[in-house]
Amino acid sequence: MSEGLLVFLAVAGLLSVILVVVIWQLASTWRAKAALVREGEYRRLGERAIAGNEATLHRLDDVASRLAEVQARLSAIEKSLTVIE
Repeated sequence: MSEGLLVFLAVAGLLSVILVVVIWQLASTWRAKAALVREGEYRRLGERAIAGNEATLHRLDDVASRLAEVQARLSAIEKSLTVIE
């Protein structure tokens, strides 16, 4: 083999290795960015779920207080009816 061919093969091999490393790093960077976006979406979804749960809890407290009021009124009406009878 001639020396020029050996140099060409060495340079081609080195460029191939460099190209593979660059592509590997770019893919790694892309996967990391995708993971960050996905984590951000999960965080926003969690925040929305927490806000929804807090709103539901507030409404449930309101319903519970209204139910207690209705039960107290019903007890008062039952007492009034027993006195009338």
